[in-house]
Amino acid sequence: MSHSWKDNAGSPFDTYKQGAVASRGMVSSNHPMASAAGLEMLAMGGNAIDAAIATAFALTVVEPMMIGIFGAGFINFYNGNTGQFVNIDNYAIAPKSATADMFGTVSDDWPDYMETVDRANDVGYRAVGVPGALMGWCHAEEKHGRLGLETIIQPAIRYAEHGFPASQYLVDIIGTTQSDLAKFPASAEIFLPGGSPPTVGALIVRTDYARTLKAIAHKGPDILYHGGIGEMVVDDMAANGGLVTGDDLETYQIQLREPVRQSYREYEIVSTAPTSSGGTHIIQVLNLLEGFDMRESGFGTVENVHLIAEALKISFADRFEYMGDPAFVEVPVDALISKKYATIRRQEINPSHAGDFRPGNPSAYVSESRDTTHLTVADDEGNVVSMTQTIHAAFGSKVTVPGTGIILNNTMNIFDPHPGNANSIEPGKRMLSSMSPTIVLKDDKPFIALGTPGATRIFPSVLQAIMNVIDHGMTLQEAVEAPRIWSQGQALEVEGGISPDVRVGLEALGHNVQVVAKVAGGMNGIMYDPASGLIHGAACWRADGTPVGMSGGPARPSGANAMFIV
Repeated sequence: MSHSWKDNAGSPFDTYKQGAVASRGMVSSNHPMASAAGLEMLAMGGNAIDAAIATAFALTVVEPMMIGIFGAGFINFYNGNTGQFVNIDNYAIAPKSATADMFGTVSDDWPDYMETVDRANDVGYRAVGVPGALMGWCHAEEKHGRLGLETIIQPAIRYAEHGFPASQYLVDIIGTTQSDLAKFPASAEIFLPGGSPPTVGALIVRTDYARTLKAIAHKGPDILYHGGIGEMVVDDMAANGGLVTGDDLETYQIQLREPVRQSYREYEIVSTAPTSSGGTHIIQVLNLLEGFDMRESGFGTVENVHLIAEALKISFADRFEYMGDPAFVEVPVDALISKKYATIRRQEINPSHAGDFRPGNPSAYVSESRDTTHLTVADDEGNVVSMTQTIHAAFGSKVTVPGTGIILNNTMNIFDPHPGNANSIEPGKRMLSSMSPTIVLKDDKPFIALGTPGATRIFPSVLQAIMNVIDHGMTLQEAVEAPRIWSQGQALEVEGGISPDVRVGLEALGHNVQVVAKVAGGMNGIMYDPASGLIHGAACWRADGTPVGMSGGPARPSGANAMFIV
């Protein structure tokens, strides 16, 4: 146990991991080998983008259940030279032959609302959306990196070709998905050797995937979107009832978007715009809570948890009503993040009782003026990358395309399978995400950058970590590891670190409290110490996260005061 922190109620929690501190760069991701790949790029003179994209490619090898080149995500990049943000939306889209009623639904009510007949939107070829990951990563490297694709992909190739040891975390997830992985021979061959999950520490070698990565290194993303590897995927799709075609791949485009921005106390929150709902609702909830003294209420108290839960329920009511692909539906982002709208809706929160909330009317307040991965990188030039990527569920659709080593996403599972809603399926439409790669500014300079996996639990978890630092004075390590809560209007999920007495108090306020093993996944991030200029890195207990930093530097130039020992 590295540190103990107490809230105002006197309830302690201990951090499981220790953070890292460095002066010249920091990489924090959910696998030590992936973080090492990013650090290797910094050591070679690369910048934060080089390190981030190298880390992402490495994660596709060593954290294959969470991220892949046939996946999707968002990149939030702060350019330290220009002071500008670049937001890349490389999320997945529905194939052109998809239809609103392509899946038979199981229920019109929660918790089974998103379920479909035979789990067709979850496992197998029909669950696969058109991917944006590879195109987005290569675009970021080409436009903003320094070392080039062929260099930054080398660690991933090594890990795939020579193998990596299976962690307990990976083995456990293989175990929980074993029956689905077993349905697809190319997946079972790698992850179920002899028909069972590998033992902890066993070497996992991905020879086919190493060949795919080498092809990408030499020919770039066109090998998937316009070339031979894409043809292999499309042929496998056609043979197994999938919808993704060569035309879908050839016409896919990333989107460059303006981030959503708003103040919270003396800080500025900068995060992802739709088609991710995450940034908008982080800001919406923080706006709602800004009217309460969250510091005085104390971390993890009945009052504190109740207020967060009520604010989350308001945001989820609005999310269901208004959020979708802005190319297909009108999303009132400016209204949802406005202080005026928060002031009105804050009045609906009863401090002494849990409420039920309906969508509001944000248009009246417009101002005119579950399985994913995250990585965060900062370099000594002031560049910061906060980047969340996914293949959606653990191991995505569970399909590995034979001969390629590519694991296909199941992002069609993110769409509302019921026709007629903001996030319902339409051909070429981006599905709604909750990803929240976020950068917090203080005095117009990056202060914190962080994110987490966890589907609809992502943005509630990220905003709680931000509050942990700003309102409760936690270190970054404490902030990412602190017990979390989540609700979208049904049960109030709390991690075991929320004390039994607090749970009883929440039940008394009308909450249906359910204790869960974890809310969302392995959060990681970086934080600048304004006094020293040092960079702090942190990763939490919920995944294999590891921050690694670089200090030191080149030899001191010869000249005055130089000392030499002969």
